[in-house]
Amino acid sequence: MKLWLVTGGCGFIGSNFIRQMIQSERARIVNLDKLTYAGNPDSLVDVSKHPRYAFVKGDIGDRALIISLLKKYRPDGVINFAAESHVDRSIDRPDDFIYTNILGTFELLEGIRSCWNRRELKEDFRFLHVSTDEVYGSLGSEGYFTENTPYAPNSPYSASKAAADHLVRAYHKTYNLPTLTTKGSNNYGPFQFPEKLIPLILLNALDHKVLPIYGDGQNIRNWLYVLDHCEAIRIVMEHGQLGETYNIGGKHEKSNLEVVSHVCELLDEMSPRVDGRSYREQIVFVEDRPGHDQRYGIDCSKIKTQLGWEPQETFESGLRKTVQWYLSNREWCQRVAERSQWWPRFGSTV
Repeated sequence: MKLWLVTGGCGFIGSNFIRQMIQSERARIVNLDKLTYAGNPDSLVDVSKHPRYAFVKGDIGDRALIISLLKKYRPDGVINFAAESHVDRSIDRPDDFIYTNILGTFELLEGIRSCWNRRELKEDFRFLHVSTDEVYGSLGSEGYFTENTPYAPNSPYSASKAAADHLVRAYHKTYNLPTLTTKGSNNYGPFQFPEKLIPLILLNALDHKVLPIYGDGQNIRNWLYVLDHCEAIRIVMEHGQLGETYNIGGKHEKSNLEVVSHVCELLDEMSPRVDGRSYREQIVFVEDRPGHDQRYGIDCSKIKTQLGWEPQETFESGLRKTVQWYLSNREWCQRVAERSQWWPRFGSTV
């Protein structure tokens, strides 16, 4: 069984990945996480005592720690989920994004390179960097991002991820480091930090607060259920061609207004308001954020053709599972809210 060092494993996608790997008996996991506001150990409480799981609190920017972990565990690979990832936060406070996403990735790569050069890693060692389709910028009404689309990031967040991607590529080309990169579209599902669109709308609705939508609500995203994303990452880690990039998309393009409306429909069905009115009445349109990308559309034919992956959940089935999870886990959401000094940004009652 493979042993993987996972960075940022207490975050949204990382925690879902770890749980999926442990429960499916796919791998042993060492989880390195700094436990910032979005790194929540509650997200992994169900596997925290599993014999194939170990947790280390630490920063990917700590090169000495990275080297010590690589020497101690001699993992078959490293999967880098660690990142600051919320666009609004990057607009308000870009410093953390530069430090974690760029400098942190650099220190992580340098730690791996040091061990690689001294032949302290296994010959078939792999490093997978988890990135985002936002590095490509914004699309018009037609076309799709492919792995060859030029980078055109429009926020401090996407710019910092683009810089990290370039570092990963350069370390493969310059030092022959065995790297892989994945670029995922908008994820949703269980354990997502409640500042992101779907959980924010869900929890605001249940708390009788406004449901804020930027601009006219017509910004379009490609939506990917998180467990489909995790399975794609596993497949790339095990079978992807070194030095390559793989786009991972959910094939479901929805405007923000459509997404919020779908959430309201499900809540009307699964947890109706006591007054019998629709949650849609709580929708408000707010001033658009700076540099707001109009549309993301992702072509993931490469990963399907080369590695046989495609998403299993439709947007409708995945969203229903997501809404049910949040309705059943209000205590988790409350604990997350109490730990954060920033969420919710839009908290006024209706």
